[in-house]
Amino acid sequence: MKVQAVQALRGKLSVDQPVHGIWVTLESASVTEMAVALGLDYVVIDAEHGHLGWQDIVQHVRATVRSNTVALVRISELNCALIKRVLDIGADGIIIPWMETAEQVEEAVAFARYPTRGKRGVGGERATGWGTCFAEHVAQADEHVLVVPLIESVRGGKNIEQICQVEGVEMFYQGPADFSASAGHAGQWEGPGVAEQILAVNDAIRAAGKHCGIMVRNPEDLALRLEQGFRLMGLGMDGSLLVRGIQNMLAAAGEERKINSSLEFKGN
Repeated sequence: MKVQAVQALRGKLSVDQPVHGIWVTLESASVTEMAVALGLDYVVIDAEHGHLGWQDIVQHVRATVRSNTVALVRISELNCALIKRVLDIGADGIIIPWMETAEQVEEAVAFARYPTRGKRGVGGERATGWGTCFAEHVAQADEHVLVVPLIESVRGGKNIEQICQVEGVEMFYQGPADFSASAGHAGQWEGPGVAEQILAVNDAIRAAGKHCGIMVRNPEDLALRLEQGFRLMGLGMDGSLLVRGIQNMLAAAGEERKINSSLEFKGN
């Protein structure tokens, strides 16, 4: 893991300064390399949705090595084996989806820490210098590993005050689309009443002295979320950013194009 990068991220947040990152869904590690070259504070490598395999994940993590860009991996579920493997290959932290109770978050923290504070096994991968730096890594890992719960359900929102009391968690992320689905509004980014619930969750997190992240959809949304107190700013997913960039250039050329969700050929 990259202690200096984690400390830089924490340092900005400690003075209420926003940090910026992107979510990576495409297999090319060049995407993460671009994020590093632009000096982004973090990348989230999305291993919950999409098609990224372990070879893809390790290439993205490798692209952040010896940089100040924190590498987080969103795993597919709360699972000791997944957390152990992600951290063994050198990720700086994990994002765990669908966190709804303090007990779940406590378990996630335990899976990310070594005994006797936790249940993480010691591996001989990149994190330990391929087995040559066991003592050094174990000495620093528990203090610096980032465990980031993803709050994306009504139940998780209702339990946020108890979740915030879990030791070892200092930052969160919210997922408006899944939050909306759990409220009965699947397919909407913020269904009726959901925007207010998301803000209430963020207010509770900030009241506990911690920080919350969210994905933004455009520059106007970025300004709004900053005003609302969000500090881990997700500038977008790589695929969506690419599509919007192409659409903007086509629009400048007088061509309006949209992607149809059907995989059938529809013509131009």
